Amino acid sequence: MSRLRLYFEIVAIAANRFLLHDAWAIASHIALSVLTSMFPFLILLTALAGLFGTGTLADEAANLILEAWPREVAEPIAGEIHRILTGRRSDVLTLGLVLALYFASSGVESLRVGLNRAYGLRETRAWWLTRLESLAFVMGGALVMLALALLVVLGPFVWRGVLYWVPALEPLDRLIGFVRIGTATLIIVVGLVVAHKFIPAGRRSLLAVLPGVCVTLLLWLLGGLGFGWYLEYYPGAYASTYGGLSTAMVALIFLYTLGAIFLFGGELNGTIIAAKRGRLDDMHGYDRVEDVVKLP
Repeated sequence: MSRLRLYFEIVAIAANRFLLHDAWAIASHIALSVLTSMFPFLILLTALAGLFGTGTLADEAANLILEAWPREVAEPIAGEIHRILTGRRSDVLTLGLVLALYFASSGVESLRVGLNRAYGLRETRAWWLTRLESLAFVMGGALVMLALALLVVLGPFVWRGVLYWVPALEPLDRLIGFVRIGTATLIIVVGLVVAHKFIPAGRRSLLAVLPGVCVTLLLWLLGGLGFGWYLEYYPGAYASTYGGLSTAMVALIFLYTLGAIFLFGGELNGTIIAAKRGRLDDMHGYDRVEDVVKLP
């Protein structure tokens, strides 16, 4: 019973820290930054995929990104993404690519601001150094997305070859349909771990970031189901309010929800780390926590 009470106290402190650190405002910053950086990031993917001789990989990578989104949110955006990525562009390897890199890295910078507050850290590195690090994350993420997209594209061909030589495996053919969902889930998990470990100042162990990552995944799943249910049963709610901007507003509010949950995961990690170090104070109204938290 005391252990259960301890968990409730940690969650309560994390929620209080969430409010004290202006996480709602930062979540809106994250949502806007991610939305404005998504298309530049996909344009960057198109440029990189063109260097390897196939532009269809960028379109497939975009589908992987949207795979984990609720259908009601992803479908309106998918059409615009497909139109942009399949159109002819003459600027992706010139000034347009530079701008795409910069705007895409702004999404990483918004995460850095929120996570530094959540972990109670102050960024001491020069702004240009953190921006270069964000650019490296963007380029690395783009290459990983292309590699995963290539695996998803080649997967069916490889599987058909396997079935040709081993027909007995044909009953497992239905399992291949879960490959896309599994790949999208893997992208999310790895992205969350990398974000919590490396984007904020300082360094944290994998075990230190796992609680927040697990809670974020669970709340994202519940939030996605709830958001999708709302849009399915009230399809005209946003259209009646925002008119022609309803598609953008649905995506923005969805990303705002994801950003708030992401920051709460960081606050949860920050609370646990502070409790382990005995640095929680009574400003949160829970001055006994440092006495009951006996985590290794």
